[in-house]
Amino acid sequence: MILAGGEGTRLMPLTRSRSKPSVPFGGSYRLIDFVLNNFINSGITRLFVLTQYKSQSLYMHLKKGWTVSGIPGCFIDAIPAQMRTGKEWYRGTADAIYQNLTFIEDQFADNVCIFGSDHIYKMDVRQMLDFHVRMGADLTVAAIRLPVSEAAGRFGVIEVDSQGRMIGFEEKPAHPKEIPGSHGFALVSMGNYIFTSHCLCEELRRDAANENSSHDFGKDIIPKLYSQGRVFVYDIAANRIQGEPLSMYWRDVGTIDAYFEAHMDLVSDHPPFELANPLWPLHTFYPPLPPAHFKDTADNHSLISKSLISAGCFINGAEIRQSVLGFRCSAEDGAEVIQSVLIGDVKIGAHCHIRRAILDRGVEVAPGFSLGFNPEKDKQLIGTDPSGPYLSPKGVIVIPKGMRLGF
Repeated sequence: MILAGGEGTRLMPLTRSRSKPSVPFGGSYRLIDFVLNNFINSGITRLFVLTQYKSQSLYMHLKKGWTVSGIPGCFIDAIPAQMRTGKEWYRGTADAIYQNLTFIEDQFADNVCIFGSDHIYKMDVRQMLDFHVRMGADLTVAAIRLPVSEAAGRFGVIEVDSQGRMIGFEEKPAHPKEIPGSHGFALVSMGNYIFTSHCLCEELRRDAANENSSHDFGKDIIPKLYSQGRVFVYDIAANRIQGEPLSMYWRDVGTIDAYFEAHMDLVSDHPPFELANPLWPLHTFYPPLPPAHFKDTADNHSLISKSLISAGCFINGAEIRQSVLGFRCSAEDGAEVIQSVLIGDVKIGAHCHIRRAILDRGVEVAPGFSLGFNPEKDKQLIGTDPSGPYLSPKGVIVIPKGMRLGF
């Protein structure tokens, strides 16, 4: 069960017309692709994707890129919020699963994986499942070590004993408890769970009947179960994938700055997260496009440095440095794009200068326009509309879908 109904308000304006899991990432992918690839590469091929907000682009992506047919027992099915138990949207993560319990029961599953859909990482889910079965757990929670400064107020913080049993849990504390012997680090929940099926169904029905519950796994289900000694913790640092470094990369890209920094990780000198691993292929939907085309002009050579350029792009005597370009982007004679993310179908006019910017799909920039070099000029683009241009706390400017600059 993949929770893909996130509204993603902190990623506005990128989520103005799409759900958070369908936000493009890395030029050719969408956020949901990473969890889907984790399951498919782990040999787990019975997947329900639970959707809610602004789900049309996500449906289309799944339909075009993730269709499984003709193989018995294999499916990737998108399930919209259907208000099966009342006239309400999902009231929390636990309620989202509760409203779809019939799908679990129809599969006669021994165990149920419940994963989020908007994190960047690679994980062999089978290894976590093996740990869950070996420990005889009712619930296993995936966890990762993060600096206390990153964990504060953002993630559930876990305490664990020497056997891997959860002995403490606090949902998004302002002052996380440190891991004993690891100064400055906390053990946090990744929001990925494996339940035994009977335990999950039992607890969700009990939770649904509790009018005082917020119907959330982190706030309600986990605190109740761990106190009974039935919850174990799987440290993702123990997960091993052939062809991948031993150090685990995991990023929650819930804010514009985190989203931008994860892209800059991809184009750094030594990327901590590699998109290319033939032993762990990353599938997605690829439109029928020609290879990227680089052309020189009478005045300028095309220069590409430390960048990812997707299919269908046309670079005509422009300079692209430390940037990620999605499908069908173009940059004209003398243009300069530095440390930026062009999501797709973006047109950069001649002699433009773009730096530390995210340009959503369909943005057009007039010749000679400058963005990201003059903070005062950039601020003039920012209005009161939350779905309009946005300047992040770290100075990344986001231009929303379809906007035309300088015309």
